[in-house]
Amino acid sequence: MTPEEVRLQQDQERTAYWKRWGPYLSERQWGTVREDYSPDGSAWDYFPHDQARSRAYRWGEDGIAGISDSRQRLCFAIALWNGNDPILKERLFGVTGTEGNHGEDVKEYYFYLDNTPTHAYMKCLYKYPQQAFPYTRLVEENRHRSRLDPEFELLDTGVFAENKYFDVFVEYAKAEPEDILIQVTITNRGPEAHSLHLLPTLWFRNIWDWNLEIEKPFIKVAQSDKQLSVVEADHPTLQTRWLYCEGNPELLFTDNETNYQRLFGVRNESTYVKDGINNYVVNGQQDAVNPDRIGTKLAARYQLSLASGETKTIRLRLSDQQTLVEPLGPNFDQIFQTRTSEAEEFYQRICPHPMSEDERNIQRQAFAGLLWSKQYYNYVVHDWLNGDPAQPPPPSGRKEGRNHEWTNLFSEDILSMPDKWEYPWFAAWDLAFHLIPLAVIDPDFAKLQLDRLTREWYMQPNGQLPAYEWAFGDVNPPVQAWAALRIYQIEQKFYGRTDRKFLERVFHKLLLNFTWWVNRKDIGGKNVFQGGFLGLDNIGVFDRSKELPTGGYLNQADGTSWMGMYCLNMLAIALELAEKDDTYEDIASKFFEHFLYIADAIDGIGDAEIALWNQEDGFYYDALRMPDGHQFPLKLRSMVGLIPLFAVTVIEPATLERFPGFKKRMAWFICNRPELKNNVACMETPGVGARRLLAIVYGTKLRQLLQRMLDESEFLSPHGIRALSKVHQEHPYILHQGEHDYCVRYEPAESTTGLFGGNSNWRGPIWFPVNYLIIEALWRFHEYLGDSFKVECPTGSGQNMTLREVAIMLSHRLVAIFSQGESGRRPVYGNLEVFQSNPNWRNWILFHEYFHGDNGAGLGASHQTGWTGLIAALILQNVEHRAKEDQHGDI
Repeated sequence: MTPEEVRLQQDQERTAYWKRWGPYLSERQWGTVREDYSPDGSAWDYFPHDQARSRAYRWGEDGIAGISDSRQRLCFAIALWNGNDPILKERLFGVTGTEGNHGEDVKEYYFYLDNTPTHAYMKCLYKYPQQAFPYTRLVEENRHRSRLDPEFELLDTGVFAENKYFDVFVEYAKAEPEDILIQVTITNRGPEAHSLHLLPTLWFRNIWDWNLEIEKPFIKVAQSDKQLSVVEADHPTLQTRWLYCEGNPELLFTDNETNYQRLFGVRNESTYVKDGINNYVVNGQQDAVNPDRIGTKLAARYQLSLASGETKTIRLRLSDQQTLVEPLGPNFDQIFQTRTSEAEEFYQRICPHPMSEDERNIQRQAFAGLLWSKQYYNYVVHDWLNGDPAQPPPPSGRKEGRNHEWTNLFSEDILSMPDKWEYPWFAAWDLAFHLIPLAVIDPDFAKLQLDRLTREWYMQPNGQLPAYEWAFGDVNPPVQAWAALRIYQIEQKFYGRTDRKFLERVFHKLLLNFTWWVNRKDIGGKNVFQGGFLGLDNIGVFDRSKELPTGGYLNQADGTSWMGMYCLNMLAIALELAEKDDTYEDIASKFFEHFLYIADAIDGIGDAEIALWNQEDGFYYDALRMPDGHQFPLKLRSMVGLIPLFAVTVIEPATLERFPGFKKRMAWFICNRPELKNNVACMETPGVGARRLLAIVYGTKLRQLLQRMLDESEFLSPHGIRALSKVHQEHPYILHQGEHDYCVRYEPAESTTGLFGGNSNWRGPIWFPVNYLIIEALWRFHEYLGDSFKVECPTGSGQNMTLREVAIMLSHRLVAIFSQGESGRRPVYGNLEVFQSNPNWRNWILFHEYFHGDNGAGLGASHQTGWTGLIAALILQNVEHRAKEDQHGDI
């Protein structure tokens, strides 16, 4: 094993806690549901950015390039001041949902450059302007722009003109699990000399203001001379830590407590408050910091002057060892060199195949983003609803408002976030996609994530999984069984281990969730499902998660297909578990039969009242069921109609032979249910290698659907599969109902509607999660159909491809979004010239939430390395295909 794998094993066996410290700080704690105690639930307005420097958080902490312990008792991050800003740069800034013309959006430039699963080595970059940060201008300009206008970004303000900024690189290297070396390297990219105040900051999360029984911790000076300054941090439940600071910086102390005077005009309960260091440095308020040099928040102030192009490095060390000999001496550099080389060795082990420098750079930063996006997530809904002993009670209406039905939810875990600024909370279906690339580098962490989500302190007693913080009761696609099976398979492939106990544990919890779906989301009991927006936000004619303006309800092609996929994933898991326990054969039979009912119903055979498959158009549509019982299809060609492709699995002949009980029940069902024969004909007909296939889409339907999907005038973009057919650009879909018209038009970039999500546009852009599932489905179909089955690709080109070739083509198009290509330009950055040509920008990658349907430019959240982190897995697949052209090297 590589040294990093040895550390992973030690952490897993609890012989050394390498993961106790990591990048667990949020990048935005303000403006979240957890911190919202308003009567009306207006989180963004109740706790805005302007209050964040002065107001103690209840549930977590945020910072720039920060770390904390796994219970977030002690935190470390950097703060900066360029001498011009009105406030210290202690946290990242962005506009909220009520301020941005396309919803909330971070207005900063920062990049995750490297990380390893144990966080033994981490590196990131923050770009800090030398001019005053344009907080007010960013808000005002975005606020007055319409949805038809582009977002106003930090680059648009001109503060980076003439390269007048600092590159601030922050690196961490662990000598031991509790001994962390910190290196901050600052380069002046501007044409003139400029000063910078660097304030590495250490503080305790405030838990004492909410509960009078909590003992207050403290930080104090332990040593201060010209060569070295040391502070001691004491906490009742955390071992004492020492922060060693290079040289003799000014040590500034205050308390992490609310400045009530500034915020509410009332007397402060503490003499020294959260923004005390800010007030001392920026405003020159001498009495804002504690002259006794003790408190719960400490900043070591370095006043640096850098000539044009000059680089300076400050070194620190956060350790559980008090008497380190030369803590910042020659061994410091050696440890960094060792950890960086070990990171190289680890990632070379993960992907040993030949790769271009650009591919390796993209993949490495994707993995880094996934690991940097871990966050301490604390949200105890019961306490949030009822309030804390030492605080006023929340408004009475809260107990009937947001998440009031989720009093069982008790989260205090390290979780993978979609984006630590824009989405600093877990999301159930996002998380499933994060776990695919995470399983490649840290299967134990991936398994833990899925285990947590399905435990009783997350899952409701009725079996529903929590969707996300803004509304736990919303419904996300049920992809957890797929994720569990893929994690199991990935660990087996890369590490030679089969964790059957994990698979079985999650399987039993998902049985509860599956039952919840069947009981709650099949209104008519006819195996045709609803589910609401199902993660696709504003893809529909109207908000599918709310009461329809027409009355009635939608029978959803995607909801029904997700359930078909769920059945097949549970079937596959049951057969895997049956290897050791034949009672699972019965459960496999149950899911086999349930899938057949769903496949039957979506085509309007069986008991269904309407087919969701439209033979004339060769496409699947949602059907609107009116209050009088009348139903009709909503002929909108969207991703909703492609999701039936995901419900596909291949069964090897050896599998059927190993499970005679399952094989016998399957044969009986096929023989005795002739009305279902259409949908199980493929199970009777052996494919390549005598394989059998279960799929919603098959035969003529498969060809028709792929013809639509691979048409460049519809779904096929140079950069993947669009979420909405481009045909609706010139021919928008319009539903006439009474006096109202409901219109959907192809929109390749930002959304022009506020139907559901602010900037979450599913009306044309390219989204990685569904593209990844399309590629995976094509591989499954190819396993059964083989090279003899070809389709025209692109449609109308006269060029025929196998489904394997189509899958590889789509994968290449997705990877090309980030690649420099022959032109040397990355589509993800569109016309942003500084990203395309400036050597200090062009190789840093942002992994956006979604991408322009026509040119591939990045849109939405800029650090969605959550599900867009799937790019790391796609690159791995691509290089495996190149290395072994005669094998299907998918992970």
